[in-house]
Amino acid sequence: MKKHLAAAAALLLVAAPAHAADSVKIGFVTTLSGPAGVIGKHMKDSADLALAMLGGKIGGRPAEIVYGDDQFKPDVGRQVADEMLKRDKVDFLTGFIWSNVLLAVYQPVIQSGTILISANAGPHEIAGEKCAPNFFSASWQNDQTPEAMGKFMDDQKMSDIYLIAPDYAAGRDMMSGFKRYFKGKLTAEVYTKFGQSDYQVELSQIREANPKAVFVFLPGGMGIQFVKQYAQSGLREKIPLYSAFTVDETTLQAIGDAADGNYEVGFWSPDLDNPRNKEFIAKFRDKYHYLPAF
Repeated sequence: MKKHLAAAAALLLVAAPAHAADSVKIGFVTTLSGPAGVIGKHMKDSADLALAMLGGKIGGRPAEIVYGDDQFKPDVGRQVADEMLKRDKVDFLTGFIWSNVLLAVYQPVIQSGTILISANAGPHEIAGEKCAPNFFSASWQNDQTPEAMGKFMDDQKMSDIYLIAPDYAAGRDMMSGFKRYFKGKLTAEVYTKFGQSDYQVELSQIREANPKAVFVFLPGGMGIQFVKQYAQSGLREKIPLYSAFTVDETTLQAIGDAADGNYEVGFWSPDLDNPRNKEFIAKFRDKYHYLPAF
């Protein structure tokens, strides 16, 4: 059996695609259209800059990035990933903002044997029952960042907290992480439509419930609309707003002064004081003339 396995392994090495010996091809799936495209732009610009800083090489081999737009839709993301695997013959697949998109492409990519690296999405299933040896996360598991906010608010002895998140994989993971460390009283736990833009109903419900604070996970355009509407409703002056992945460099320009007074938790900031981060931020701003997000 050992002899057969060794022979099979040798054949796989010999039969590897010719391009793999000469170059590295990376398939990068992200959102490049619609309101959520602002996040994809940050990702694409960062990836292009990172490759340039590496001299256009990875592992000493010339590298190229092939981009695909998932259009904020799991089925489209799966189709894009499938084309990259079959048509483009990519060596790696990465990108993935949204957990529902990553879950949609996960099994086909894993079963193909291609190395899959998430640059953002981190659904709990992939860190558990669906864990695979060719999947790596360069970011987090969804629960982790809101755990920090849950602990912070618990340490402050806060209570009567109103939770809001979109009804999809990451939304439920985020609230699970928050509740893991927050032991005080919850007023409500509300899941809104994924991609929702009007929150007047939810704001009326918050006003009626009159909690001590609100904690939300509403990334991209969802967060822009919610935070602006929260301030316009007058609730900001009465009930403090706490959030994760809602007010950041992708959304601040659009939110503007409506973000004043908001408490945001994050694992990274562009002003982190270490040499590699300073170098990257300086080159990013010099090339693109804006501040990159996490």
